Amino acid sequence: MDHTHNPYRRLGLEAHEAPRANRAAIETTPPLPVVDYGAVGASAPVLLTTPANSLPKASAVVITWAEAEWAALQQVFCQGGTTMPYADRSRSDWPGWQTYAQDLPSNAPSGWTEWGSTRLVEIAGKPVLLFKSNTHLDYPGAATLELLIQRLVAEVSPALILSIGTAGGANPGDHIGSVRAVSAGTLYEAGQPAADWPDYRNGWTAATAILDDAGLAQLLLPIPTTTADLETLAAGFNKQYRTDYTLAQLDPDGLNLGDATPQIHDQTGGAVSLLTTSTFVVGNTEGDYQSYAAIEMDDALIGEVCAAAGVSFGFIRNISDPVQNAALPAKAQGNWGGVVYDAYGFYTSYNGAVAAWAVLAAL
Repeated sequence: MDHTHNPYRRLGLEAHEAPRANRAAIETTPPLPVVDYGAVGASAPVLLTTPANSLPKASAVVITWAEAEWAALQQVFCQGGTTMPYADRSRSDWPGWQTYAQDLPSNAPSGWTEWGSTRLVEIAGKPVLLFKSNTHLDYPGAATLELLIQRLVAEVSPALILSIGTAGGANPGDHIGSVRAVSAGTLYEAGQPAADWPDYRNGWTAATAILDDAGLAQLLLPIPTTTADLETLAAGFNKQYRTDYTLAQLDPDGLNLGDATPQIHDQTGGAVSLLTTSTFVVGNTEGDYQSYAAIEMDDALIGEVCAAAGVSFGFIRNISDPVQNAALPAKAQGNWGGVVYDAYGFYTSYNGAVAAWAVLAAL
């Protein structure tokens, strides 16, 4: 499996361990809905001509990462007037997007052939560059990711860079589909005291309390989890990994059952940070990482580059795999998180994309 399109890398899994056997196991798979942009008094994004293999000027950049996240970004920012079927969650191309592969580093690995893909839209009268990144902290590595962000800063000249997408839970109260927005990232360093981990903060805040708007809550999608589908996932998980866990062990306190109204936590302003890792780190019920908003795999590096350049940055992350049962072996925790991500990351990413669009529409 291509490293750059493998969401399980964030969970610390090797490519061959990604639980594809469970991909079609659930039965409750509604499409992503039509987006009612007027619910917050805004208009749909306007599609602009996107130049080939170049980075146009824009007031903001929105970066996302895995294919399920890309599908949700496409739905909210590019085609919200129609529904999107569940089968589209693994698409690797979308109409109107341009591959960006300009001036790749000479020492780039042979399997990495592009920085990512771009799409230019207009939101609230301002150009916004959408960027599906093929460049990650774990592959091809931190130095290459920093080069990408430096290039976006220099060529696009954005006032704001937003990173959005899936994340592992850090807070035991966050059910699947919750969204956390922050403007700080801390870089996990194995073997170092947490007090010494570098973090990067800025004072950017979501404008006009848009993330608390009642109209926005109406736009969010309750994650279509059912106990029956989770039981099916658990059965497939046990068969694949030759284990014998109950759903109660894999899903303590029903964290993988979505809330009737998904929760958005606006923690922008720099006081609360998410945790960026390049190694196997999973939040669990013991709450080891609950001082962080979420656990993901790129954002602190973005914060580092933006802070040095004086560019505002924010991270809007959806909880695609909530905290895990601390009583389980670490590998089982990560593998189960991968199963849940694969089944529901398409839906959780939609909520994060809606929140990101609303933030930009309110600027």
